[in-house]
Amino acid sequence: MRHLWAVRCCTRDRFVALLVMATRRALHFVFKVGNRFETAHFYRDVLGMKILRHEEFEEGCKATCNGPYDGKWSKTMVGFGPEDDHFVAELTYNYGVGDYKLGNDFMGITLASSQAVSNARKLEWPLSEVAEGVFETAAPGGYKFYLQNRSPPQSDPVLKVTLAVSDLQKSLNYWSNLLGMKIYEKDEEKQKALRGYADNQCKLELQGIQGAVDHAAAFGRIAFSCPQKELPDLEDLMKRENQKILTPLVSLDTPGKATVQVVILADPDGHEICFVGDEAFRELSKMDPAGSKLLNDVSLISKFISPEA
Repeated sequence: MRHLWAVRCCTRDRFVALLVMATRRALHFVFKVGNRFETAHFYRDVLGMKILRHEEFEEGCKATCNGPYDGKWSKTMVGFGPEDDHFVAELTYNYGVGDYKLGNDFMGITLASSQAVSNARKLEWPLSEVAEGVFETAAPGGYKFYLQNRSPPQSDPVLKVTLAVSDLQKSLNYWSNLLGMKIYEKDEEKQKALRGYADNQCKLELQGIQGAVDHAAAFGRIAFSCPQKELPDLEDLMKRENQKILTPLVSLDTPGKATVQVVILADPDGHEICFVGDEAFRELSKMDPAGSKLLNDVSLISKFISPEA
């Protein structure tokens, strides 16, 4: 009888884990940028991404989406396709802040795109071959990108985000046992592991480093979605496990668009993690055909009023 109970519990836990993976999506990584002109040039003309939407805000985000700044800021979403099925970048610009000191926390985004490699060469954007067919480059601000010189997969060219961790096993326990991520690869010798919620989604790679993880001023945030009804349970779980909650469940408004609910967590190394209710986020994240023009217009105006660094 005890054996049957154990089997049932394992089966139930496995079912719950599969259900979690099936309903969660990797959404985007948040970068702070000091120059929207150069940054837009890199993402559009070098990487080949599109401006998906652009939004302006008069005051700081209640969930510190733009970092610890209270003033006017903007958000620009860029990617290879719609946010419903592509992992994208969120570029946050704080008016009056021209640069951010980099830490060792963000180690890069890897994408597959021979077109991006070709674009970089034509535009004479700095490229360095770090492995056969893999080129390292950097966005304005110093954020690293690794370009695989091959055709992209049908799902999404963005393959993985790599973050530094100080204790790989501790981080794996957090991301798997608490956040329900599946293990795709693990290399003890190289101290790295690949995690994710689905085969066709961007993965999270955890790379062990010596010493502490330093987030400095340029620290970013990785975002995922889940059904809105799961957000209170996720927050409760983190409380029970004595894990850090940076922003308890809160509603965020975007002028003229959907209101979303989010909870902001921090992993053992302080990497910020946003979970947002999926249903409202799908409404908020619809591509805006005017996004690119909006970005160009506000950037041009601010260039003459207060030149961006």
